[in-house]
Amino acid sequence: MVPQLRKAFNAGFTASRYQAFLKDLNSLHPGAIEFRVAETPVFADKQFTQKMLDACESIIDIITDPEFKTITERAIPKNEYVPGETMHSHMIAFDFGVCINEDNELEPQLIEMQGFPTLFGFQAYYPEIVKKHFDIPANYSHYLNGYDQTSYLDMLKKLLLGDHEAENVVLLEINPHEQKTRIDFYCTQDFTGIRPVCITDLTAEGRKLFYLNKGKKTVIKRIYNRLIFDDLKAQTRPVNGIDITMDWDVEWIPHPNWFYRISKFTLPFIYHPYVPKTFFLNEVKQIPPDLEHYVLKPLFSFAGQGVLIDITAADIEKIRDPENWILQRKVKYADVIATPDTPAKAEIRLMYVWPDGDERPHAAINLARLSKGKMIGVRYNKDKEWVGGSVCFFETY
Repeated sequence: MVPQLRKAFNAGFTASRYQAFLKDLNSLHPGAIEFRVAETPVFADKQFTQKMLDACESIIDIITDPEFKTITERAIPKNEYVPGETMHSHMIAFDFGVCINEDNELEPQLIEMQGFPTLFGFQAYYPEIVKKHFDIPANYSHYLNGYDQTSYLDMLKKLLLGDHEAENVVLLEINPHEQKTRIDFYCTQDFTGIRPVCITDLTAEGRKLFYLNKGKKTVIKRIYNRLIFDDLKAQTRPVNGIDITMDWDVEWIPHPNWFYRISKFTLPFIYHPYVPKTFFLNEVKQIPPDLEHYVLKPLFSFAGQGVLIDITAADIEKIRDPENWILQRKVKYADVIATPDTPAKAEIRLMYVWPDGDERPHAAINLARLSKGKMIGVRYNKDKEWVGGSVCFFETY
């Protein structure tokens, strides 16, 4: 995206350099990185970065509106509503595709957003290894708003722990040591002391929850929630854990309800040049004549599951619950990352934090993903190179 940096990076790239980088990256927690790590980072100049930030601020205006909770109440499935909702989501992720517009100019387009954590731990570790093995200009950083690794980790620790000791805070997941993102759990524990705990390992006494910490029964006062209901329901083996929809005496960060409030459900309420036009399917009175330019997405799914890309009128007619689907204008991803063979497409996820007491969330760090398939994701990029998990370095001065 910054031609001179791309040319210089590719010229200096070698397979042996990449393998040395991977060996170093995997040395902290051997075997914990199951996903493919791309050969290259993404570079974004000030102008492109500002376009993404401007779009986020416009969306945040909607999220901070006093009416936001009212208009998103239907977003939360009734059987998945969790008591004790916080005033705001402590973490938000905004996914932007690097796209090309009708004037043949690069621009960001919002693909999805989520009031839910992402790799906030791993992305503080992985880019530092990138910088050890590849030449990253001094005026480019993967942090935003002036953070560096020290100030970011100080902030993250305060955000996740609140007023509690690390032993009283757990990262809650289903089978955390089997998850493909477990490297993030381990990095989070390295940086904050918070242990990943499976929902099946929790016990209850009254409204209090407990877990075994090195064999010692320990009360849980705060939950760093990484558990997704869809994932819970999709398990092939029964999950005999506590019912998290009960009114437990715990703090949530972020609260599970925000996973639904800030999600695909919010997209139809946003009007911005960098947000594709989106409609609730049940509010579409007439099927667009250019249906090939739209994508159909279920509201209550994650990781791209259930998305229909090449849709027909017959596909829409088959939908029995149109209120739970959105029709979204397709965007044209740019073949923007030059690689040794075919160019790659890119998505950049801006990762926002919202500490208690702040009026608005702010951008802190990011991740990126490279793809050569129809969609971003492992299943669409099998047997390809220069694809996978990555990071964006932003021009700072």
